[in-house]
Amino acid sequence: MKRLLFALSALAATVAVAAAVVIYGGLYDISATDQHLAPTYRILDVAMRRSIARRAANIVVPPLDAPPMLDRGLALYDAHCVQCHGAPGVAPEPFALGLTPAPANLAHTARAWPPADIYWVVRNGIKMTGMPAWQLRLSDADLWAVVAFVEKLPELSPRDYDGLTGALGPARTEEMPVRNRPDPERGKTAMQQYACVTCHRIPGLVGPHAPVGPPLDGIGSRTYIAGVLRNEPDNMIRWLRSPQDVNAASAMPNLGVGEQDARDIAAYLATLD
Repeated sequence: MKRLLFALSALAATVAVAAAVVIYGGLYDISATDQHLAPTYRILDVAMRRSIARRAANIVVPPLDAPPMLDRGLALYDAHCVQCHGAPGVAPEPFALGLTPAPANLAHTARAWPPADIYWVVRNGIKMTGMPAWQLRLSDADLWAVVAFVEKLPELSPRDYDGLTGALGPARTEEMPVRNRPDPERGKTAMQQYACVTCHRIPGLVGPHAPVGPPLDGIGSRTYIAGVLRNEPDNMIRWLRSPQDVNAASAMPNLGVGEQDARDIAAYLATLD
């Protein structure tokens, strides 16, 4: 037993040293033009599918064949999805063709995946693939509308899709409902989804932490926001939703933060004291 444990420890140490050499030596090619090794792709694909299936297991799928839902799903798909995934007779945009792994062909996804799994992915996104999470930008009804349309994709010819989209107007984004009580934990997620970590160091969030904006450690106990507004919840919400209206010289961009998202983010920031 001692010999076995020693052998396993030696093997683990060897693997750790080899991994360190590969990582710190820059030997692994992370370029998008270098495809994954076949075993790597297979392992990641299985891990992704099992992870999604586990988390989507208890999702209740509503009826998906109502014409208004399909029409709404078409408009949303054309506005937000076709750029990466394409459609019958429609190629993805050039930027999407440069992604690794390539965005999935959703006509096949609709055949192979249960609707609950598709909903989970549209809502939550997938790490390290370029697939975004839409839960902060689309209502739950709209998320299901997208799923409903994806389910119909295998039935559409290029002529069908062209005819359906030819009569489309702009897809309107519904305002997300506002809850009475802010949710700090959701606010933490929202800060990640609005890419706040690309400019700020934020306790509790992992990211590049580029020192473009000030660190947010202790912001809950600061007196002023942006040196202009008293640090109060309503003022923080105002700042998050329209920073240039507060300070026209600020580099803080208007990220289109919804009211509920701003309330939740303000609640999380208030905990950082």
